[in-house]
Parts: sequence; structure tokens; C-alpha cells
Amino acid sequence: MKKILGILLITLSACQFQQPDYLKMLSATELHEILQKEDIFLVDVHTPQQRHIKGTDLVIPYNEVDKHLEKLPQDKTTPIYLYCEGGPMGNAAAKKLHEMGYQNIFNLDGGASAWKTAGFEFE
Repeated sequence: MKKILGILLITLSACQFQQPDYLKMLSATELHEILQKEDIFLVDVHTPQQRHIKGTDLVIPYNEVDKHLEKLPQDKTTPIYLYCEGGPMGNAAAKKLHEMGYQNIFNLDGGASAWKTAGFEFE
């Protein structure tokens, strides 16, 4: 019985997203406040395309980030804010950006769904 419980716990913990050190998660409210104060580089990485958060600079599929180098900031310390519909595609895009040398990566926790629930605008 203990062996079965141990396997179950390992399986459940493997399914949860472990936030890596290179990624900063932010809430819809935090992103909204930042957008009110700063001109940020905001990227929608969801596939297929969805309604975009007002102020989105770039729309690229999460799994093709490395194919759009010319559209990304040349300075790898530039903050890049990502979102998808719910979060996982943003996490995948963040991992790829980190592998490409980007150091200041943010992802909207809960994605566009959280943005909508908070009552914020889309384009």
C-alpha cells in the first residue's frame, strides 16, 4: 500500500508545473498595472490565434519562437511578457526564450482566460 501511495504522489507532483528560476509569473492585475505605466514587449504565443490583450506587440506560436528572432528584442536583457490562453504555452515559450539567452521573462498566470475573468480589455 505504501508503494502505491508513493507512486501516486510522484505521479501527481510530476503533473504540476514547477516554476523555473528564469521565469517570473504575474497575475492579470499585475500585468494590467504594468501596461498602464510602461511600454513593454508583450507577446501572445497561443495557437490557434485568439483575441489579443490590448497592447500586444507580437503574435507568434509558442513552438516557433526560435523561428522569429528578427521580431524579438536584440538586447537579451529586455523584459519579455508572454501569454497564451491558460498558461502552459507561455511556459513552453519562456523555456525556449531562456535557451536562446533571454534573461528577463514573464508569463501571465492563467493567460488570457485570467485576463478576461479580471475584466480587462482585448483588442
